[in-house]
Amino acid sequence: MPWIVGVSGASGTPYAAAVLRALLAAGEAVDLVVSRASRLTLLDETGLPFRDAHWQDDLAEWLARGADGKPGTFDVDISGVRYWKAGDLAAGPSSGSYPARGMLIVPASTACVAGVALGLSKDLLQRAASVTLKERRPLVVSVREAPLNGQTLRHLVALDDAGASVVPASPAFYAGATHIQDLVDFVAGRVLDAAGVAHGLYRRWRGDLGGGPADGTRGD
Repeated sequence: MPWIVGVSGASGTPYAAAVLRALLAAGEAVDLVVSRASRLTLLDETGLPFRDAHWQDDLAEWLARGADGKPGTFDVDISGVRYWKAGDLAAGPSSGSYPARGMLIVPASTACVAGVALGLSKDLLQRAASVTLKERRPLVVSVREAPLNGQTLRHLVALDDAGASVVPASPAFYAGATHIQDLVDFVAGRVLDAAGVAHGLYRRWRGDLGGGPADGTRGD
């Protein structure tokens, strides 16, 4: 069964790319939903388009690019991805009878958080999230915004009460990061931890102070 990955319009498209690469590397199938707003963010942050008619070429180019914008950094097989248009409310993930392991929203904008918390289902991303909650499947929401106002905080509490895992896009520094990709991979790894997907994106804390590798190499 696939993991549904929703990409909303918040800043942080490298986080989504890292999550997608790690899921595919783990042999997981992915159902991808890219919101209309996220295409503008992707274009702004990477210079890359994301077009329905050319999604395979656009996705391959996006996932091959590192967080620093360098093309050809990663070699990614996207054959495990099935793409659904954000406006297709008749798509498979819009129904609870469609088999899925759960859903990851990365990055999640405050508008997306509000829509899911309120059950608005204005597009396929929000509808798939609502289905995930009602079917009691894992939902991980990686919110990327600062500062957070009271309204958004209340929406996040509502999502937590509904059973979702809220994972802020907050990188840590104890793993000895020396590159922007290390910080991105830490957040992606925490998203996958919340979903129970195995990965090797960052060095885990083992109780040893000063254990971050000085040479910038990443552990398991």
